[in-house]
Amino acid sequence: MGEKHSEMQHLLLASAEIFVPATAEETYSVVSDLPRSGEWSPECVGGEWVLGEPAAVGSVFRGENVRKEDVVSWAPVVRGRWHTESEVIVADPGRSFHWAMRTNSGEKQDSVWAFELEPAQGGCVLTHHFRMGRATEGILNITAEMDEAQKQRFFREWNVKIEQDLESTLHRIRDVIVNDRTARPQLP
Repeated sequence: MGEKHSEMQHLLLASAEIFVPATAEETYSVVSDLPRSGEWSPECVGGEWVLGEPAAVGSVFRGENVRKEDVVSWAPVVRGRWHTESEVIVADPGRSFHWAMRTNSGEKQDSVWAFELEPAQGGCVLTHHFRMGRATEGILNITAEMDEAQKQRFFREWNVKIEQDLESTLHRIRDVIVNDRTARPQLP
């Protein structure tokens, strides 16, 4: 029981990385600015900090989201526009930025989005992670009427969706950073 018990089981686990031609500090300043996430996220169209100092541990972000009808279309997931709240749990400028999704009553859930940054020659490597250990309120509602086979299918398809979203997000972030850098006047 010792080794197997100590291994963390995850309902969902995904990660992707990309090289960004900007310093880890520059890149961190963009990815930790969650109100800008509408510029790169496949679902979050923006939002605002509603509690605490922006991007600091303990601060809360209220995001506005939109999901298309064709996303895991057979499952009863939220469609159209909805809001979420998340709490920053790691804020290490130039290195790591993580946030946990919150329940409707404001409790942190075992559902964490993260950015990790590693300096590299000519820029940095940006890694985007998602981990869900235990089902969130939303996932419990989605899967409540499903049998075991449907739940397994849902989690397989949802993980593929998350993996695609992470890849898409990283490419969009890189483009935003490159565009931000070229739009800024260069100092002599």
